[in-house]
Amino acid sequence: MNTPSAEEIGPIGPRCLGGRCSRPGVSVPRPRRPNRHRLGSVAHHNRASPTAHKATPRRTLLTLTQPSPSLDALAAIPFTHERVLITTGPRSGLIMSVAVHSTRLGQALGGARVWQYDNWTDAVADSLRLSAAMTLKNAAAGLNRGGGKSVIYLPVGTVLTDEQKRDAMLDLGDAIESLGGAYMTAEDVGTSAELMAIVAERTEHVCGLPADQGGVGEPADATAAGVYASIVATVEALFGSREIAGRHIVISGLGQVGGRLATALSRAGAKLTVTDVNLAKQDFAREIGATWVDVADALRVHADLLVPCGLGGVLTSSVISELNVLGVVGAANNQLARREGASELAARGILWAPDFVVNAGGVVYLDIASRPNADLAAISARVDAIGDTVATIFSDARDQGITTLEAAERLAMARLDAGR
Repeated sequence: MNTPSAEEIGPIGPRCLGGRCSRPGVSVPRPRRPNRHRLGSVAHHNRASPTAHKATPRRTLLTLTQPSPSLDALAAIPFTHERVLITTGPRSGLIMSVAVHSTRLGQALGGARVWQYDNWTDAVADSLRLSAAMTLKNAAAGLNRGGGKSVIYLPVGTVLTDEQKRDAMLDLGDAIESLGGAYMTAEDVGTSAELMAIVAERTEHVCGLPADQGGVGEPADATAAGVYASIVATVEALFGSREIAGRHIVISGLGQVGGRLATALSRAGAKLTVTDVNLAKQDFAREIGATWVDVADALRVHADLLVPCGLGGVLTSSVISELNVLGVVGAANNQLARREGASELAARGILWAPDFVVNAGGVVYLDIASRPNADLAAISARVDAIGDTVATIFSDARDQGITTLEAAERLAMARLDAGR
């Protein structure tokens, strides 16, 4: 059977390619400089509720070097970042962290996440981890981009109104603008192309706006296409054939990327077991002929592949010890709860495709589609080539006796070193 191309999985973005990331021909108002705290300090706040509309919380400074139980979430993360901005949005009252890990290859690029955490320091820690992963992702994908990420903290149980979402995006735009072009954002978990259009009211350093507003649209199709190509490469490495039909694949997470993958894999003849925290997705599972299981049970299903497409950190030592698959390849970021997880997977004979390589289709699309005279066929070919990169990583890991994580990092670091 022929492997579907990126275009066959789904059209990658709108046909109106070639503009810059923000809206071509549209004047973006000059942002006002927000109050902010820069690298080396964090905002110690009075836990202002996100419902405290337009209230500016009182703030004092707490240096990162001072001992504080609230900073425990940050302690285990190596700080190799160029710049981190932690601020409380003056409109929304929400704490947001904008982390710029590297600009060695060019302007940092990474999405904006809005998510619930137990503590605001957990959100900051997430921005540090995700931005570092974006540096590796963009380098391994051959892009002239650095790595960055934005995370907006929501206390557990918080649901924002449309007005509060707008205020949060305006605050985020001001924060990004204050970094002077070091970082460009895009959609991520909890945001959308429509919300990025609000960010664009305050800064031009944003991409992935809706096509009807002159942007290049959402990158989910390209992300899914790159993951599909990586699944094919993993199947070939494990079984010596690129045939998807008959392979038992478990997909955990049926969001924009996971749902697209499930549809494409079902059409290719795969046997699917799926799950999602949103139980309403069971209707979709029935439509594509997939078997539904609980989220926890999905990690113990006997299958050929596990495809994580939800949030990161799923591959803990405990989970790895219970996996009943031959390979893991998916769209989720930061799948390994600990770096040692790569060795633990290898020790069990489970082939892991490094996530920051597998899920790079979205940033490849956003970067290339935003250039003048962008060509859709060229973008599709570049996204499909992610599968070739995954195959090279598998080969390098085998030949050099190292983990696939180490092989992928060496590939990315070689590019970063060349960009010095």
